[in-house]
Amino acid sequence: MPLYECVFIARNDVTQQQVETIAEQMAGIIGEATGSVKKREYWGLRGLAYRIKKNRKGHYMLLGIDAPPAAMQEVERQLGLNEDVLRSLTIRVEAIEEGQSAILAKRGEDRDRDRGFRGPRPPGRFSSGRGGGRERGDDREEFRARPRDEIDHGGEE
Repeated sequence: MPLYECVFIARNDVTQQQVETIAEQMAGIIGEATGSVKKREYWGLRGLAYRIKKNRKGHYMLLGIDAPPAAMQEVERQLGLNEDVLRSLTIRVEAIEEGQSAILAKRGEDRDRDRGFRGPRPPGRFSSGRGGGRERGDDREEFRARPRDEIDHGGEE
């Protein structure tokens, strides 16, 4: 049987459990047609590139499917009829990748990265008024604009 990857986006006001229920319904349709869902990944609530049906965010779900084409047509039809599904995309693939998809792998890398230092602090005029950053032991370097006579003009003079 051919292999497919199906990604659907559900509205942001549904719960993760409801998104899982939609995936279960699709798995049931595929199971009735002697197919199977080989992979299921919930990608979370993510921002959309543009508004879809007045929604700015959506729950993303990936399904790796081994099913006959007739079953996939029914899955696409059911996803189109479901009011909670904003968009869906199904493609035929040569093989379903084992392990995490690129989306989940990137999310893991983002969490592992050290996010403590975010650059130099602006001058004291933006502080809370309880003393400058230097008195609190802040060791960030402070940058200020240089006077015009110190700026190197790259040999123009």
